Amino acid sequence: MARIGYYKGLIVSDTYAANMKYDEKMRKYIAMGYKYAEIIRYFAESGIEVKDEVINPLPLPQINDKIKLHPYQRKALSSWLISKRGIIVMPTGSGKTLLGLKTISILKVPTIIIVPTIDLLDQWHTSIIKNLGANAGILGGGSEDVQGITVSTYDSAYSRLEVIGNRFMYIIFDEVHHLPSQGYMEIAQLMPAPYRLGLTATPEREDGRDRLLPNLVGPIVYRISPADLSGKYLAEYKIKRVYVSLKEDEEKKYKVLRAKMNENLKRLGIELNSLQDFKRLIYLASKNRAAREALHAWYESSAIAINSQSKIEKLKELIEKFKEEKVIIFTRDTHAVYKISKLFLIPAVTYKTPKDERREIIEKFRKGKYRVIVASNVFDEGVDIPDASVAIIVGGYGTRRQFIQRLGRILRMKDEKKAELIELVTRNTSDYRLSQRRRTNVIL
Repeated sequence: MARIGYYKGLIVSDTYAANMKYDEKMRKYIAMGYKYAEIIRYFAESGIEVKDEVINPLPLPQINDKIKLHPYQRKALSSWLISKRGIIVMPTGSGKTLLGLKTISILKVPTIIIVPTIDLLDQWHTSIIKNLGANAGILGGGSEDVQGITVSTYDSAYSRLEVIGNRFMYIIFDEVHHLPSQGYMEIAQLMPAPYRLGLTATPEREDGRDRLLPNLVGPIVYRISPADLSGKYLAEYKIKRVYVSLKEDEEKKYKVLRAKMNENLKRLGIELNSLQDFKRLIYLASKNRAAREALHAWYESSAIAINSQSKIEKLKELIEKFKEEKVIIFTRDTHAVYKISKLFLIPAVTYKTPKDERREIIEKFRKGKYRVIVASNVFDEGVDIPDASVAIIVGGYGTRRQFIQRLGRILRMKDEKKAELIELVTRNTSDYRLSQRRRTNVIL
């Protein structure tokens, strides 16, 4: 009889199984935890009897399932249940959390849900109590309560792997595009949980590391776009781009800065054509004056283009135009948030905003006491935003994910109201190129 156990993220066996290597120090065959399901399958197919001591499961709390799914959610569920591994891609507001909870109710095994933010930690915990009628543990945000159903941040799960590693049969990775990051991917590698679900609206990463996800979680088993759900399950929407030009003084300064940047880049032999090129520039800036000057010129010129005065003037027009609507204004940086907040006397939310104040602003926005709010990247994911109907992008990065996430903030169903996303773009600048990049290959 083969014996198989678990040690600090490693599957340990006294008998060879698929993809295991012999370790001279341990005098055992070993493999990383995520190979557990494959190893057990190998033993079963080979007719080898096994004493399995890998997973030491926590007791599962009683579940009282109150969840009803839409047809597209049921289709996603059926696709995932074929192998009980894989990624489901659905837009923000389409019910990924409820779908995840439904899988817990079906599997009825100890489960850990891993999320990127404290906001999502609280939202999942509340939803478990409401929709499954079950107690749930929290790992993160100052809490270390581990139960049969536990919600954890990625950071907390990573730091507590030795404690939680083999206590769960099922892992849900919310916003799974975070998982392939260096460090976080070890959560998936070292935990032996055989059942895995990834949830996201945008699995693709700018650095290409999303290619690691099929090995860590499973392939994409179901994907549906905002357009597929628009009108029946999500609000109908339209996307509009409004182009503005730099003021004369801004344009003059912008051109001087870009010329200086290009001159220094040429001297360094660098062309900024990719994320890797930019990372190389940042690395060189720590020890090379020309690189530092190029980086500074890039930053200053980008700020001029992204936060141009013409955008502020156009924003004033739009706020007046949509005075009967709930509006979220998105910026790229906190400086722009506070500038807009001060100019138009509207509440601001950034990473600096205390948690209680943020909740108060969102609640007053929900009730209509605030009609317009402005935020930086803090609203891009992980925050349950009320039913806004208009999103205005003053500034952002060149990522498809950010664009889709921001669109998702206005897609919740509203009474006969269409959602509108308006992107303010400065012509003939880097801001225009950023706008093009974030729309490339976007499925809408």
